[in-house]
Amino acid sequence: MTAETWGWWIAAFLLLLDLVIRATAIIVIPRNRRPTAAMAWLLAVFFIPFVGVFLFLLIGNPRLPRARRRKQDQINEYIAETSENLHFGTLRPNAPAWFGPIVQMNQKLGALPLSGDNGAHLISDYQESLDEMAEAIRTAQEYVHVEFYILQADEATDNFFRALEEVCARGVEVRVLLDHWANRWKPRYRETVRRLDAMGADWHLMLPVQPLKGRMQRPDLRNHRKLLVVDGTIAFLGSQNVTDSTYNLPKNIKRGLHWVDLMVRLDGPVVLSVNAIFVADWYSETDTVLEGIDITHADIGSGDLDCQVVPSGPGFEVENNLRLFLGLLYAAKQRIMIVSPYFVPDEALLLAVTAAVDRGVSVELFVSEEGDQAMVYHAQRSYYEVLLKAGVRIWMYRKPYILHTKSLTIDDEVAVIGSSNMDMRSFGLNLEVSMLVRGEEFVTEMREVEDKYRSLSRELTLEEWMQQPLRSTVLDNLARLTSALQ
Repeated sequence: MTAETWGWWIAAFLLLLDLVIRATAIIVIPRNRRPTAAMAWLLAVFFIPFVGVFLFLLIGNPRLPRARRRKQDQINEYIAETSENLHFGTLRPNAPAWFGPIVQMNQKLGALPLSGDNGAHLISDYQESLDEMAEAIRTAQEYVHVEFYILQADEATDNFFRALEEVCARGVEVRVLLDHWANRWKPRYRETVRRLDAMGADWHLMLPVQPLKGRMQRPDLRNHRKLLVVDGTIAFLGSQNVTDSTYNLPKNIKRGLHWVDLMVRLDGPVVLSVNAIFVADWYSETDTVLEGIDITHADIGSGDLDCQVVPSGPGFEVENNLRLFLGLLYAAKQRIMIVSPYFVPDEALLLAVTAAVDRGVSVELFVSEEGDQAMVYHAQRSYYEVLLKAGVRIWMYRKPYILHTKSLTIDDEVAVIGSSNMDMRSFGLNLEVSMLVRGEEFVTEMREVEDKYRSLSRELTLEEWMQQPLRSTVLDNLARLTSALQ
């Protein structure tokens, strides 16, 4: 066979392979996937077939491994059975008609019940939050549960780590979970794990990507939760990682970037739910059931707040956090305040926000003036025009600070705080934890934080936005397309 004939056969084979890839993609990719995500993947496969297929095989499955999902189902069943007839504090009277169905939905999806008689105190100062957690740790008599997306031993967190060392030294059980991918490449990783080993903490990596050890899933599925539990009586939850406000990254230090976060200190029955999240993640990572950890009985807290913890992530069948946000946005009658460093909504969320304005609800969105992640930052910017035209007020927290808080307040009665951004990654790829709170006194605290953010921000107007150069618009729209790859 001549070289020319071989060339024709190779060309024919490649053409046939290309057609098979395209036909297979049309059948496989759209199945059980959002239309926008399916279209983005199909475009990738059609325009760059071999690269697109490689990326789809690598990160195209937005679900955790089957064994991990089975564990989550077992945990949900256990929590649902044990909490079915339990009384978790006295609930506040005169709840809005829409509140009960949202609570019911949350419990159906995430298993955790609504509890009353809870105390909750916001901490908006970055270093103060780390130090308050350290002081709470020092009160431990039985155990401390630490679960953070990023955990670094540095000057800012030294008090936190010293507190862990002190309680370890007097026999308190310290269990630590930290995300593998988020920490493995950070500057202080080796120093951090050495310090955990030296103190005697029982620590494990969350969602490790270790194929040689048989531990593998889509590499960008991450456990993004941030929580701390002390003896089942005190808990902390929110958006802040345990690290310096620069994350110790040279590029952040060079740009002068500092993160602004919000944590909440909790006591009362809701601490059981926060602890249940830790116990569930511990079981998922270690195959160990923590004996002697009671997640069914708690003392009355220092306040009168109704709280419900809502876990979400690829271990669940649907996007629990997105459904919570949608339910609240459609329930709002007067005012919606959204704080999200990464606001990249899907069609349903964008419609809920703009429809709220159409029915006369005041909607304000707080974002950062400067971005730390280029693709997400530009994808977020691609939505500014439609939001501004709809009547949403956009406040840009002034650089060099990154507003990293994740919160939502509805009217003057209900708030959500936690680790979940309002973007497609938080809805579909990250394990997150959010907390629904009902109580005017808590919303008042949230309003004070929002007022502070507003005073440190500048308002983006439609007139200013329409002055954006064409190159920025093109970049924003390209980033918007890639954000749908789930």
